[in-house]
Amino acid sequence: MTKKDSDLPIAPTVQVIERMFTLIDVLASREEAMPLKEISEKAALHPSTTHRILNDLVSGRFVDRPQPGTYRLGMRLLELGNLVKGRLNVRDAALAPMRELHKLIQQPVNLSMRQGDEIIYIERAYSERSGMQVVRAIGGRAPLHLTSVGKLFLAADDPQRTRAYAMRTGLKGHTKNSITRLDELESELARVRQYGHANDNEELELGVRCMAAGIYDDQEKLIAGLSISAPSGRMEDDWLPKLKEATRLISETLGYQSDGRRQRT
Repeated sequence: MTKKDSDLPIAPTVQVIERMFTLIDVLASREEAMPLKEISEKAALHPSTTHRILNDLVSGRFVDRPQPGTYRLGMRLLELGNLVKGRLNVRDAALAPMRELHKLIQQPVNLSMRQGDEIIYIERAYSERSGMQVVRAIGGRAPLHLTSVGKLFLAADDPQRTRAYAMRTGLKGHTKNSITRLDELESELARVRQYGHANDNEELELGVRCMAAGIYDDQEKLIAGLSISAPSGRMEDDWLPKLKEATRLISETLGYQSDGRRQRT
C-alpha cells in the first residue's frame, strides 16, 4: 500500500536541503579549499552532519575534495551556471522593466546594444500617448557619439580607443548640437564616467532629448543601454532614478552583483 503525500517525511528532507544550501554558501565565501572543521563551524553544523552532506555533494560533483578533509565548490556548479547564463537574453531580461518604466513616465524606452561604431536598437516600449513624432525602429542604427547609449560605450573604452573611433568616423554631426570635436567628446565622456549616465541633447535629432544608463552582465561588462526619449521640452530629471532602477533590475537578472555599489559606465 502506497503512502499518502501527507504521510511522507517532508520536514527532514527540507532540513537537509537547507543545510546543503548553507554548506554551498560557506564554500562560496572562499576561493581555496576549506577544512571540514572550519566548514562545520561556519555552517553551525555538527562535523558528522557536515561530513555526510559534503560527501553526497562530492558524489554529485557539486563539491570537490582536492585533499582528504578539505572541500571546495565543484565543476558541476560551473556547468549548471553556464547553462543558465546561456539561456539569459538581455532582451528577455529587459522587457518587463522596460514596460514598467514606460508606464511610470509615459515616454518611449529604448534598449540598445553596440555593434561596431554604432548602436543598434533591439527593443522598445512606447504607446501613441507618448507624443513622440519619431520612435526608434527596432533594427535602426545611430553613431555612438550622437546617442546617449553610444556615449556609455565610448565612456567604457580607454582614451586610445576613443581617439581611434574619432579618426574612423570623423565625428560627423546630424544637428547643430552634435559633438564633432574630439576635445568636446572627451569632456562629455568624462562627465558620463563621473555621473554614471549619459544624455543626448538634441544631438541626433532636433527636438528630441534622451537619457541613458548601462546594463551589465555577470562579468561587470557593459553589454547594453536603456534610454528614455522625449520631446526636448518634456524631459524630466526625476526620471533618472527610475531609469537606473530599471537597469539595475535587468543587470541583476543577467548576474551582475551590485552589492550597493553605483553602477559603472
